[in-house]
Amino acid sequence: MNGIALTVLLSQLPKLFGFSVAGGGPFRQMRGIVESIAAGSTNDAALAIGAGVLAMILVLKRWPRIPGILIAVVSATVVVAAFDLAARAGVSVLGPLPQGLPSPGFPFVPIDTVTQIMMGGIAVALVSFADTSVLSRTYAARLHAPVDPNQEMIGLGVANLAAGFFRGFPISSSSSRTPVAEAAGARTQLTGVVGALAIALLLMLAPDLLQHLPNTALAAVVIASAIGLIEISDLKRIYRIQRWEFWLSMTCFAGVAAFGAIPGIALAIMMAVIEFLWDGWRPHSAVLGRVDQVKGYHDITRYPEARLIPGLVLFRWDAPLFFANAEFFHERVMDAVASSPTAVRWLVVAAEPVTSVDVTAADAVAQLDDSLHAAGVELCFAEMKDPVKDKLKRFGLFTRLGEHTFFATLGEAVGAYLAQYPVDWVDWEDRKPPS
Repeated sequence: MNGIALTVLLSQLPKLFGFSVAGGGPFRQMRGIVESIAAGSTNDAALAIGAGVLAMILVLKRWPRIPGILIAVVSATVVVAAFDLAARAGVSVLGPLPQGLPSPGFPFVPIDTVTQIMMGGIAVALVSFADTSVLSRTYAARLHAPVDPNQEMIGLGVANLAAGFFRGFPISSSSSRTPVAEAAGARTQLTGVVGALAIALLLMLAPDLLQHLPNTALAAVVIASAIGLIEISDLKRIYRIQRWEFWLSMTCFAGVAAFGAIPGIALAIMMAVIEFLWDGWRPHSAVLGRVDQVKGYHDITRYPEARLIPGLVLFRWDAPLFFANAEFFHERVMDAVASSPTAVRWLVVAAEPVTSVDVTAADAVAQLDDSLHAAGVELCFAEMKDPVKDKLKRFGLFTRLGEHTFFATLGEAVGAYLAQYPVDWVDWEDRKPPS
């Protein structure tokens, strides 16, 4: 969100100073702003109005009941109109709006521009998706309200489809309009409907009403709203509790700042996918033991006092099984068998965390069964979810391993093992209290 806020700020700063710069990434825009200021391109009157509007909004923000944005914008418009600053000082104004509403029509696209339009459309869709997702989650967390991403996408799709028939702009949950609406006191999505009706009435009845509205005042409104999107406190919290996520966010911020919104968002998505694959490629696994006075079976590295059942290895794999970690799963299981202090007869995989198995992983499980069978070890599973079992049935593994090797719970698997092999083991729950 900080990267988007930076992009919004840099896009509005030239308007605040009363000049324009060429497009490009944020760094290029920043360089253009500095060069324009050094060359004396600043419009002093526009800067004074924009800075005054920005200061008024930030000051009046302390009193939420006062419509600071409305007061600041109306004041700037009155000053520009009263002193004719558009003609005398060259202050850029909104100007008269075209009267009436656009008429609907079917958008015809020339064949030779389809490729360019498709590439541009994909880029716009990517930015809209990212902007909407981030902004909706941000405001959902801030307002403690639920959000349905699917409904967000459906709403955007319908709105853009309708806009296409009226030659409108692409629509998204703007990171500038939403904070502006919130700063103005909006609390529900009905704000958008009211705003649309107000604009429609303005176009039909009074298109000249805002002709003296200075663009620098509009830039000040957006800048004031974008400042509220900068989340320094959240960055401090992330840095304190999870350093690598902090540096990931900083890398994504640098990507947006250096390359622009679209490449920066693409970089963020790519890094998130890499991070997901890394976590899935080398997930946590554990050998489980029985801890006195503690129900269940637990990681022996966390509970060194845990007791192991002779000849039985309880192995937990904390991730889905898929092509990236299938070989690693095989290695971890064989290491657990080799590290057992007693000769192993059964290896039971505690499979509750395993939410999926793909074809490559199923082949790896078959190879693992062969390796364990050669070592005289029977492979079993416990607590496997039914959808995962259904996949193993389609892959033929359920028939190969045998239904008797799948247990509903770890306790059931341990009971079956102890019933087949009378080893020296007394569970703490079965011990008789001292008389």
